[in-house]
Amino acid sequence: MGMLAALVATGCSGGDDDDTGDFTGGPTTTPSTMTATTGTTTEGETTGATEATGTESAGTDTSGCTPGEEGCACDGDACSGDLVCEGGVCVSPPPASCGDGVVDEGEECDDGENNGDELACKSDCTDQVCGDGFVGPREGCDDGNAIDDDECSNSCSLASCGDGVVQPGEECDDANMEDTDECLTTCVAASCGDGFLQDGVEACDDGNMDDTDECAACQMASCGDGYVQADVEACDDGNAENNDACLDTCEVASCGDGFVEEGVEDCDDGNMENTDECVDGCVAAACGDGFVQEGVEDCDDGNVDDGDGCSAECKSEVDAQCGMPYNTFTQGGRLHTNPNGPIYCDNSNSSPEWKGAGWYRFTGAAGVKMPESAPPTYRCSTHAPGWLNGAHPTPDQGKVNRQVCFHWSNNSCNWNSSIQVVNCGDFYLYSLPQPPVCSLRYCGSN
Repeated sequence: MGMLAALVATGCSGGDDDDTGDFTGGPTTTPSTMTATTGTTTEGETTGATEATGTESAGTDTSGCTPGEEGCACDGDACSGDLVCEGGVCVSPPPASCGDGVVDEGEECDDGENNGDELACKSDCTDQVCGDGFVGPREGCDDGNAIDDDECSNSCSLASCGDGVVQPGEECDDANMEDTDECLTTCVAASCGDGFLQDGVEACDDGNMDDTDECAACQMASCGDGYVQADVEACDDGNAENNDACLDTCEVASCGDGFVEEGVEDCDDGNMENTDECVDGCVAAACGDGFVQEGVEDCDDGNVDDGDGCSAECKSEVDAQCGMPYNTFTQGGRLHTNPNGPIYCDNSNSSPEWKGAGWYRFTGAAGVKMPESAPPTYRCSTHAPGWLNGAHPTPDQGKVNRQVCFHWSNNSCNWNSSIQVVNCGDFYLYSLPQPPVCSLRYCGSN
């Protein structure tokens, strides 16, 4: 444009005119000057249209235009009418006076030598405006199009996160610097686990996807949320049911917790008693389970056999004597294998645990019943040990008469006493008289 302005200036200034009106020293127009004016360059010339005007509009979008028309791509190097090809685009030629520093008719501006396509007044004496394809003062870019979501916005600002326009590579852009809304300041859509608390949506956000800590799925961890909080909950099945494997307290269901677990427990009365309707293992009480249900069963020996003292209906088969008071032998000195200790006789109160004639039970270290064969002499802390000469009865036999023999002088039944025996199911009772002489003693065995 500077050259064009100089040429125009030269063409407008004349020499001295004579009386005939002819100009002397007038303009001498060269092919180069004409070329600059028309924008056409001939072979060998160094000044072309682009150099003459200094105008480039490579950023202007000419797609969809007819080549050669104004604002469209040049048809080769040619343009229609008076249009000139500048930067590959057909544009109107600048006014002849453009560049003289004076804003003439047809000019929007004219800064003289300060005209320029990246200055306030372009080389064609038009004002710099956003969208003209030239990056002027206060513009970050100018791509000459009206597309707002490319790299250069319609305000001629370089695309950036926070400009309010969703650009390629951005998930969102809400033109603010808030990290508590739906779009973060990084132009990434807010999501659980991003470490930012989204107002009205999240109760917490600890920046991880670990659902076993205090913040699960961006909600404060609580029993029933379906996530097992480490070191706090034993389970969490996401419901408030108490008939499954996890209670509404987030504790694992167990027998005795008071809740019947479906498919696992028959009952659960919240205690560990075995005398009520629900026994160990949360099984409904039944005859034969080994537990005597109060007010329902007389006995329960863990089976449903008759004739063993407790019938198949858990009714007692034992003699009433079993429920009467009795004495007990508990000391190990009375055991039929015991060869040690002092000599005692069960016809005096000096014999430990002998209370005189009456009903007795062997238990503890003394054994559980009388031996059914003769022990050697000098056993059971006496001279002549006593033994049961006969078999023990079954519970359904009630009281039976038997003989106790005392072994002495190579005679297994040197002395004897008549007694009664009753099978009480779990133990035996013996009605024992005082022995006939000393030193005799009733012995026990296991």
